Amino acid sequence: MSILEVKDLTVSFRQEGKVNRAVKGVSFTVDRGETVALVGESGSGKSVTAMSTVSLLGENAEVGGSVTYEGTEMIGASEAELQRVRGNDISFIFQEPMTSLNPLHTIEKQLSESLMLHQGIAADQARGQVLELLDKVGIRDAEKRLTSYPHQLSGGQRQRVMIAMALANKPDVLIADEPTTALDVTIQAQILDLLVELKESENMGLLFITHDLGIVQKLADKVCVMKDGEVVEAGPTAEIFANPQHEYTQMLLSARAAGVPTPVPEGAETILTTDSLRIWFPIQRGFFKRTVGHIKAVNDASFSLRAGETLGVVGESGSGKTTLALAVMRLIASEGGINFEGRDIRNISTKELRALRKDMQIVFQDPFGSLSPRMSCAQIIAEGLSVHGGGKSDQRTKVAAVMEEVGLDPATMDRYPHEFSGGQRQRIAIARAMILNPRLVVLDEPTSALDMTVQVQIVDLLRDLQQKHGLTYLFISHDLHVVRAMSHKMIVMQQGDVVEAGPADALFNNPQTDYAKTLLAATV
Repeated sequence: MSILEVKDLTVSFRQEGKVNRAVKGVSFTVDRGETVALVGESGSGKSVTAMSTVSLLGENAEVGGSVTYEGTEMIGASEAELQRVRGNDISFIFQEPMTSLNPLHTIEKQLSESLMLHQGIAADQARGQVLELLDKVGIRDAEKRLTSYPHQLSGGQRQRVMIAMALANKPDVLIADEPTTALDVTIQAQILDLLVELKESENMGLLFITHDLGIVQKLADKVCVMKDGEVVEAGPTAEIFANPQHEYTQMLLSARAAGVPTPVPEGAETILTTDSLRIWFPIQRGFFKRTVGHIKAVNDASFSLRAGETLGVVGESGSGKTTLALAVMRLIASEGGINFEGRDIRNISTKELRALRKDMQIVFQDPFGSLSPRMSCAQIIAEGLSVHGGGKSDQRTKVAAVMEEVGLDPATMDRYPHEFSGGQRQRIAIARAMILNPRLVVLDEPTSALDMTVQVQIVDLLRDLQQKHGLTYLFISHDLHVVRAMSHKMIVMQQGDVVEAGPADALFNNPQTDYAKTLLAATV
């Protein structure tokens, strides 16, 4: 008998008198020691299907069909039965750790609570197991992280804490909803290996939700391809990859960022240079906050960028990639030289820096969190014009023009962020940066939260915009396929140090350092 069986599952959401069918007759089974992958684009019903297994959906959800765990029906089960199963027998790893972790509690407290609740372990005995879990999921200096709060960890570190919490009680079924989206490739490989090891050692069933088919091919025994709430194709992983029958499956398998950026024009001017850039954060202790050491986020980073050139910055979470970019943008303090358009910008006044901002723009990783939910699309995109004196008379005309340029319908400019898909939200963020005609754009993981097919579209858009406007990009990513498609040059960072730098092709084809070799070898 399968440990988890889903049969003819239907899920509808009732809102304002309307009924939206999110899942339509989905069926699959998960056996002990087996990995089943649900794949498909955003909105296909993957996560709704997973949350239905232990009734985690809202009150407006109407669920039909059957979901059984070890023969016990979960749909319609009592709250006491569901509480016993949740987190203990069936455990979840969610995609966005910042919304799943309590911002007011330390990492130790949140992990200890799970152990105390489900295993009855005393608080003073939980620390050893917490340290073991953190070490198992690849968090360095675990003991120093026990008193950290979620906001003090990188995105990848927060996701590893979530994975540790899910594994704490050795569940029979682990449901992993995009658990490696925020992780760099080396940690992603470690986590996938860890999940495989735990699945085998604990004889655990694994339901893995992802849009990354490279992971599926490496990890899953069976695949269910979902589109518009239905399973359009299912079967053994090897068969699906070797001979996909449905055109949607074929399209997913072919979606991968490819190609190379347009060569930089000869004689292109140098836009940005850094000289021995260093960012150290003081560690302060005691009542008087004496500095007892430093977190060396970035050490001696030197590089240059020409107009129309892209520098790819890669490395593990916490390696200093984003910190480097924020320092270049003068959003955090640093030591060393930063020269933008022939001018040293390290010590310029606030007024001068404000004027410079329109030439240096940034697109963030999370296309939802970086957009105000209370502002319309038009207001978000035009905000920079208001700040930098663009005038209000022709703002909507400019917004419409830049929306068309990034592939958005200007007729939607009065909608709010929640009314757009993830890919459309990222296009809004790109439009917000582009409307000011910047010279330098920092792209901080701009595709990591997107489906593979949408990633390809965004990469093509960014390359087109670069060629059209001669943009200079500082491109941060843990997805090396995307980095290769975007970058002319690369730097590889490890624990704040630039361990290797050079032309992207040379670095991909012949990495010189052991770390760079490991990083490239871990690409799924």
